[in-house]
Formats: sequence, structure tokens, C-alpha cells
Amino acid sequence: MEHIKQTFSIKDLEHLSGIKAHTIRIWEKRYDILRPERTDTNIRTYNGENLQKLLNIAFLNSHGYKISRISKMKEDEITSLVQRISASASEENRSKNAFKLAMMNFDESLFQRTYNKLRETKTFREVFHDVFLPLLNDIGLLWQTDTIKPIHEHYITELIKQKIYLNIAELKFTNHLNGEGDNKMFVLFLPDNEIHDLGILYLNYELLAAGRNAIYLGPSLPLENIDYLLDKHNNLIFISYLTVSPTNTNIHEFIDKFQEQVCKEKQRELLLFGQRTKEIETEDLSDNIKVYSSIADFTNTL
Repeated sequence: MEHIKQTFSIKDLEHLSGIKAHTIRIWEKRYDILRPERTDTNIRTYNGENLQKLLNIAFLNSHGYKISRISKMKEDEITSLVQRISASASEENRSKNAFKLAMMNFDESLFQRTYNKLRETKTFREVFHDVFLPLLNDIGLLWQTDTIKPIHEHYITELIKQKIYLNIAELKFTNHLNGEGDNKMFVLFLPDNEIHDLGILYLNYELLAAGRNAIYLGPSLPLENIDYLLDKHNNLIFISYLTVSPTNTNIHEFIDKFQEQVCKEKQRELLLFGQRTKEIETEDLSDNIKVYSSIADFTNTL
């Protein structure tokens, strides 16, 4: 397993704090706010204390405090001021930052406390859209820029998935008691080699919340296996979420295979979501294939 990151480049600081590297260099030179170490080739490196201090400075700067004033404060004064301001800052931003801290420190207790606090005033849908989605967008950027490692992303996404599973279980219990559901059956699956299931898991939650019937088949399912469903249910609608697979060269092959394999006896709908759908030429699609740019676009139709 890779070691957890202990030192950071100036680019890492830029991605984590939102402060441009050029600005960080100016602040260092003019105000002496950070004191990085340097490699043998004179490249700046920063430790965790440098990162925490810059995050605090960036927070104060975003709340109207000039760097010239911040630079004259002692570190404990900066920390105290951040705490006072954050008490009245946006609940969503506070929670998102707390989740990031939980991710970096593998602190499940902090994750649970933050989540429970949000649920005191928000529905699960609101938590997911207002906090989890922006958090995941930030994490995607941090991962792509090598600021965090896959271990961090895996840790936080698994905790979020646990909350989705919990809320799905509650909905299934409630729907069973109330006898909810219509004659349509939504089938949720991910194609071969697609293992990123958080998005489609949440779609399962939204379907159940709308009182719809759903079968969740999970990641990396060969299309040939769907044959076993076709004789069991008549009114099937298929949903897939394409994050990394199929690749852009194979995505139309996947759609063609769906048409041949699943629609050989009757036409059936396939609803597609995810990053890979941006590569689909939608004007060339058959009427039974629909592409959604966001989960919200779909849930508004339920």
C-alpha cells in the first residue's frame, strides 16, 4: 500500500487551498507566512503544519481579512479567529471541510458526527446534493492532481455508500409496509469493468424514494446475463452509470450490444448517466436510449 502523503508541493497547496501557487510564493516572500523546506534541486516542499496554516489563512482571506493583517497575527490567534468565524459560516462548507479532514485522517468518528449533525436539519437527499456531491467533485480534482491517494478516495466513498445503503434499507422497509410500487421495473447495472457504483447506488435510492420498483445488479455485469431477467418481468427499464467504462472507443459498441442482446424481442429503454455519456453522439441514438446530464434531471421526471 502506498504511504500516506506527509509532504506537499506548492501545486498540492494550490489545489487544497484554492490559492494560486504564484500568490503563495508572493505571500511567502512578502509576509513570511510559510517556511517551506527545499530539495537539493531547490524545489519547495511543505509539511502538514504548513498546509493547515495556509488553509486557515485562505479561510480568513475569503472572509475579507487582508493578508497584510493576517501575517501580523500569531498562529493561535489565526486559529481562534477561524473557529469563531466558522461557527457562523455556511453549514454545507463547514461540513464539506470536516468530511475532507475525516478523509485525510481516516477519522470515522468525525465523519459520523458531521453526518448526524447535518441530518438534524436536512433530508438525506439534501445532504447528498448539498454536501456529498460537491465533496466528491473536490475529491475527484484532488485525486487527479495526486494531492490525495486512492486510499483516501476509497475510504470516504465507502463511508458515503454506507449511508446510501442505510437509507435504501429504510425505504425498502417503508415501501413494503405501504405496498408502494407500480408495474414498471427499473434495472440498475454497471457494464463490464465498471466498478464505480456510488452514482447508481444513489439512483436506486431515488427510485425507491419515488415509490418505484427497482432491481439493483451492481457493478461489472456482462450484458449476456440480463437474459435471465427478460422472461421474469415484462415492463423493464434499464439504467447504467458510465464513469470509466466503456472507454470512448467502445461506448457505442456497448449501446449496440444492448440493442442486440436485450432488445432482440422487444424494444426496451436504456437510461444512461455519468462522465462517459459526454462522448455519446446523442443525435444518432435510437428512441429507446436516453442520456441524462445529471441525476436531478432524471429525478424530476419521477
